[in-house]
Amino acid sequence: MPSTIYATRDEIRAFDRYAIETLGVPGIVLMENAGRQIAEAARAMLHEVRGTSVLVLAGRGNNGGDGYVAARHLALGDFRVEVAVLAPRAEIHGDADTNLRILEAMGLPPTILQGQTETILRDLAPMLERADLVVDGLLGTGARGRIGEPYAGVIADVSASGKPILAIDIPSGLDCDTGLPLGSTTIRAARTVTIVALKAGFRHPEAALYTGEVVLADIGVPFSRRQS
Repeated sequence: MPSTIYATRDEIRAFDRYAIETLGVPGIVLMENAGRQIAEAARAMLHEVRGTSVLVLAGRGNNGGDGYVAARHLALGDFRVEVAVLAPRAEIHGDADTNLRILEAMGLPPTILQGQTETILRDLAPMLERADLVVDGLLGTGARGRIGEPYAGVIADVSASGKPILAIDIPSGLDCDTGLPLGSTTIRAARTVTIVALKAGFRHPEAALYTGEVVLADIGVPFSRRQS
């Protein structure tokens, strides 16, 4: 493991502010660096077999933005990519919106999953069936409390699909600080590409059941608590 630094959600937030506000690294650059490494991990999990299918699942936050970057690089590498967003299009903002707009301009518009949970799961099912790999960018380190619908239903169906899952930063439904599930359903990833630092909750013995292999992504700015 390249680092033994573990960080809480508050330390990760503080680091993001430091990188953007103090160092002046634009957030979209950090997102690009993270997304490229996620794409590299996905290619490795697919054994570099071009033409295989990847489903990128995104929520409304920056984990989804990292997923959009990864989707772009995978599409450029001749992988078949589908993107599904579990949020209204109007609720995607900032750097995530910029990267989603790039995908749309490339002719890779996302599927917006909306409506009742039953409808969302029905629309998601064929995409899951087509996928050789699922990239989980639904929820990030900021998630707290019990996971509600429709996220809980989507997480349950993705986990039950039997498809290999690559989690962005932290498996959706896992608490960043405790390493324990936030509810009755949590993504069980084969691999997690975690950003900047290992998450504090990863020290819990049960966390490995959900993270799988953990890969630390270097996004060009080293983490230190002196910075946060």
